[in-house]
Amino acid sequence: MTLDTMLTMLGEGFLVSLAIFFLTLLGAIPLGVPVALARMSRFRPLAWLARVYISVMRGTPLMLQMFAIYFAPYFVFGIPLNSGSKWNAVIVAFIINYAAYFAEIYRSGIQSIPRGQYEAADVLGYTRAQTFLLIVLPQVVKRILPAMGNEVITLVKDTSLAFSIGVAEMFTTARAIVASQANMMPFVFAAAIYWLFNMLVELVMSRAERSLDYYHE
Repeated sequence: MTLDTMLTMLGEGFLVSLAIFFLTLLGAIPLGVPVALARMSRFRPLAWLARVYISVMRGTPLMLQMFAIYFAPYFVFGIPLNSGSKWNAVIVAFIINYAAYFAEIYRSGIQSIPRGQYEAADVLGYTRAQTFLLIVLPQVVKRILPAMGNEVITLVKDTSLAFSIGVAEMFTTARAIVASQANMMPFVFAAAIYWLFNMLVELVMSRAERSLDYYHE
């Protein structure tokens, strides 16, 4: 196998990894917001449900969650599996798993804001929505960016777990080439691609943090 062929195959696998990455962020980042709000709710049953959801998602392996979502429609509802079942299971599992982590990051950021700021905004005549959007949210975003960056970097590496359910992302492709060619170089190239992409993520997150330097606590 030529180097060009190997890199082309790895590139195709990396596109699948990117799809998992971006679709997970697209679903998990907004989903984490209502989960965090439910977790902080004064309505105890709702807060309890959110706590159980977060506990299960963080306390069980993502790989196990993918298999559970993949097989559940068939064994529970009798729905036959099809060619898209594996892909759907991967995306759903990644989204609901990472939403739990993001929810806890959001919660910690919101609860870190001193209560006095809410009281001061109330005295100044701000509505609750204005207080959250104009005063609380900018501080929360700045405080959670480092933790969010860590989770996003972890997500880049976790995309390789899709191989366990048969989705051919970059790691699966590299492993197949290594097995067929008895050559370790595909693993080296795959590691380099993961690393370079994570460097890009770090750069984006660092710039986002610097863009909020205008705000001083």
